[in-house]
Amino acid sequence: MLVTLRDGLKLHVRIEGSGDPLVMLHGFTGSVEAWGEEVLAGLAQAYQIIVVDLLGHGESQAACEAERYQVEELLRDVVQVLDAMAVDRADWLGYSMGGRLALAGAVLHPDRVSRLILESASPGLAGENERRARRRADEALAEGIRLGGMEEFVDHWMGLPLFASQGKLPDKVLKEARERRLKNRPDALAACLRGMGTGAQPSFWDRLGEVKVPTLLLAGEEDAKFSDIARRMAEAMPRATLRVIPRAGHTVHLENPFAWLAAVRTMGSDP
Repeated sequence: MLVTLRDGLKLHVRIEGSGDPLVMLHGFTGSVEAWGEEVLAGLAQAYQIIVVDLLGHGESQAACEAERYQVEELLRDVVQVLDAMAVDRADWLGYSMGGRLALAGAVLHPDRVSRLILESASPGLAGENERRARRRADEALAEGIRLGGMEEFVDHWMGLPLFASQGKLPDKVLKEARERRLKNRPDALAACLRGMGTGAQPSFWDRLGEVKVPTLLLAGEEDAKFSDIARRMAEAMPRATLRVIPRAGHTVHLENPFAWLAAVRTMGSDP
């Protein structure tokens, strides 16, 4: 399904299953396909899944202006997808960058969010000095994508220490992940880094208490940084539950899909 947005750009959305609607938002360089067929099939048994290729990713169209990738703009895209489907409220699930976006949705559009599931996500960086340093780093990475091309960037991205735990995955899985990332456009990824990078987005640390919906926080036990962030978020969110998943790092749904599915589906059956 293609959804035409307010500026004429089209988003690719995959819809399957029945039950309560669940919006799924992937991470940076990801796509609908990055969730894996095992995960999508498992969730479609319990939900109507609404799996979005965010702007500039997967089969969606792209903009080249950083402003078009700011949090508020990407949230308007997701809300337009829900409007196109006549869905007033949905559960929102986001991984990494998609998790930051889903959390922003719960803060800025609380009337559209029924439950929240955040995997390896954060509320951003609390201090302006941190954000400024991160913006400089993201700008350098964006320029590197433009100058070095996609293959060099994807090899760099997949080699980050954050993803070291993926080394235990089968070569076939890693090869497929690399091929998916290579399908993205370098100018779109660079603009996304500038508009939606962790340094560019506003911090939501001081607004976590406003999130009143049931929230599931997922982190991999081999990802010490985001496990710690999830624990701090759980302390600040009134209805949050934390699940640290064994035998997984940052990309929990890829590294331990069975435990990930069990956690998400168990939340979906809660009253």
